[in-house]
Amino acid sequence: MAERFLDKVYSARDGTSARKFYDKWSASYEAEVAENGYATPGRCAAALADRVADKTAPLLDFGCGTGLSGLALKRVGFETIDGVDLSAEMLAQARQKGIYRSLTHIEAGAPLPHSPGEYQAISAIGVIGAGAAPASIFHLLMKGLGAGGKMVFSFNDHALHDPIYEAALCEWLDCGAARLLFREHGPHLPGIDLKATVYLVEKL
Repeated sequence: MAERFLDKVYSARDGTSARKFYDKWSASYEAEVAENGYATPGRCAAALADRVADKTAPLLDFGCGTGLSGLALKRVGFETIDGVDLSAEMLAQARQKGIYRSLTHIEAGAPLPHSPGEYQAISAIGVIGAGAAPASIFHLLMKGLGAGGKMVFSFNDHALHDPIYEAALCEWLDCGAARLLFREHGPHLPGIDLKATVYLVEKL
């Protein structure tokens, strides 16, 4: 019987531990999330597609994992997608899909490998939260957008129970550095009765 990972993924871990965890999960990740109805990639992609006119412009899929997020973005019309992830094994799975222009292995906490404004949009789908990327990554990604750039991301119920995550969003909204274009709570992994809020923000 294959090892199960969903019951362990939301435990706190540092960047090195997260990389090792996702490397180990890479081979069975898609099957396990699929059997639990993973809905967030499709929800995020639809929200972004509704508010981005030029789908040929480059898009950064941060924490792309095995490429399920990239597939969802491709299905709604985005043509030029670059992916980055800290797990080399997850990236190997993503590479087999042939949907990314480039795939880059990054270290936890490292600067983004692009200049602000290089991407018109950034996605961080199922990436920021307990057991994955810390709230500080939200600030890193927002700084990586140029004025008018958009970011779609999600916080699952575990992240929503910790005020630090939505506080990071509010820092940008409350000072007028960004505006909220979309927010919707809905299914994330129905098989384990877990929901998530999808957000879309525009940097001002």
